[in-house]
Amino acid sequence: MLAAIQHMKAKTAFAIVAHPDDIEFRIAGTLLLLRQAGWETHYLTVANGSCGTNQHSARQAVAIRRREARQAAGILGAHWHPSLVNDLEIFYELKLLRRLAAIVREVAPTIVLTHPPQDYMEDHTNTCRLAVTAAFARGMPNFKTVPARPVAEGDAAVYHCMPHGLHDALNQPVLPEALVDTTPVHALKCQALAAHASQAHWLEASQGMGAFVRAMEEDSLALGRMSGRFTHAEGWRRHLHLGFGPAGADPLRAALGKNHHLVKQPQTQKT
Repeated sequence: MLAAIQHMKAKTAFAIVAHPDDIEFRIAGTLLLLRQAGWETHYLTVANGSCGTNQHSARQAVAIRRREARQAAGILGAHWHPSLVNDLEIFYELKLLRRLAAIVREVAPTIVLTHPPQDYMEDHTNTCRLAVTAAFARGMPNFKTVPARPVAEGDAAVYHCMPHGLHDALNQPVLPEALVDTTPVHALKCQALAAHASQAHWLEASQGMGAFVRAMEEDSLALGRMSGRFTHAEGWRRHLHLGFGPAGADPLRAALGKNHHLVKQPQTQKT
């Protein structure tokens, strides 16, 4: 019965990322705006944050980051889903794909928000591939999920957020196709990111990112300047429609209206 109800739902967005705090860095503003527009929103980090510390054991880190992620999801008003694997154990492989595809079928999202195909670390890029394939297989009855779940009907548009630092792993700039004005929800986005308090010390030690909320703001301000209209923004690129829905389908743009701004792309761009 629950599965049948899930499949009947419309206006559901699913954020699928690698680690606790990735949603807050790149996706939370858009997720908040979708929720304000009446969408049901879901929150999943494939990895549990086990390696995001130099102060705690892996077991302690997982417990801390699980608690922080649930708090952040609550701030965002999103349904929280448990993580599936440890950090650096996200691989594009069948066992993990079957588990993620089962969750995608349960949620039956109209919009999937995930990492870009190219980012600075493999957990991000592998999560992107898994999320795309899990969404692609949502309606394939001969693809078996674990646990078994009935197929999800309907379209599922996939959108890729901007990489950290707005550059790919070879330090080439990545340009958005569209920008979302997150200024109205920026304070709440900062609050959700700050819920990941354990990361303040770790990100400074591992990546030189001392004020991690400020690091997020630097990119959102840079994206806002690209629009020529917004103060803070999140950038998006829409995945090719084939296998996901009609060519012209753009539910993110339709949902956000005035908060959405298409970006005119140059003739040549790095991807």
